[in-house]
Amino acid sequence: MTDPTPSERRAATTSLGELVGEVTRDMSTLMRQELALAKAEVKESASQSAKGAGLLGGAGYAAGTAVLFLSIALWAALALLVGEAWSAVIVAVIWAVIGGILFAVGRTQFKKVQGVPQTAATLQEIPEAFTRNEENR
Repeated sequence: MTDPTPSERRAATTSLGELVGEVTRDMSTLMRQELALAKAEVKESASQSAKGAGLLGGAGYAAGTAVLFLSIALWAALALLVGEAWSAVIVAVIWAVIGGILFAVGRTQFKKVQGVPQTAATLQEIPEAFTRNEENR
């Protein structure tokens, strides 16, 4: 017969309560470590997202400035052909058309949003035990 392993000797000399307590402590430590890891990952992801959002904001500002100056240049070029007032109206109408198209496309995209279909389906699966019955009202 073989000699018992150290784990077998320890299990033979330790009470069940001590073993359960040790397993509980180990599980608690594991959960704390996993939670710390998740926090660190979320913090890093949020930091990277914030940097990306800042860069996109700067790009949006630069693009808006470019559009402004291009619009002024178009207005000045058209002023040579049809006069300043009419060229301003033409540029404004062009921007109104672009704004209308963007609005229509954006509204269509919003109509496609389904919300949280998986969560809604899961909530419908909650058993009747959690809802009040007529007797207890």
